[in-house]
Amino acid sequence: MQQRRPVRRALLSVSDKAGIVEFAQALSARGVELLSTGGTARLLAEKGLPVTEVSDYTGFPEMMDGRVKTLHPKVHGGILGRRGQDDAIMEEHQIQPIDMVVVNLYPFAKTVAREGCSLEDAVENIDIGGPTMVRSAAKNHKDVAIVVKSSDYDAIIKEMDDNEGSLDACNPFRPRHQSLRTHCRLRQHDCNYFGSMVPAYHG
Repeated sequence: MQQRRPVRRALLSVSDKAGIVEFAQALSARGVELLSTGGTARLLAEKGLPVTEVSDYTGFPEMMDGRVKTLHPKVHGGILGRRGQDDAIMEEHQIQPIDMVVVNLYPFAKTVAREGCSLEDAVENIDIGGPTMVRSAAKNHKDVAIVVKSSDYDAIIKEMDDNEGSLDACNPFRPRHQSLRTHCRLRQHDCNYFGSMVPAYHG
């Protein structure tokens, strides 16, 4: 028998905002509570969607020009918390379960490929919060849907409609390989760029 997990709360934090408004509208119409950060939250609010900024949920402001946004126990506890096992500790610390993480990462490869890209520009496009959420969701993939590609938005909504607002615990959006592949690709771009700046070692 397939195990299904209801999607009641989603965290959306995307650099590429193509399709995110429509996806968020579809989630909200199906009763999903929306958490979001920075520019994504502002965009959704401008479109009239009920959205809670992560800083309001955590009680801790975004800081350092957006460098610190989602690195908070109430975010990662909500993603990593094992349903039916960590419920008491989550309740004690007022951590709400997050059932879906929608994230795409800073366009590091495109940034460093631009002519005249400075080291400062490259450094500011090193994504910290996004990959961390991806890995947290991957670790708890049985309970949390991971969405890293906008091309999956329609299929996810269709599956939710087919399953009364739930996703199959073994559906293609949950397994760790998709999210970890995304993370590995990002790390490779980082290594390639910064490695090229290190003089060759001749031992």
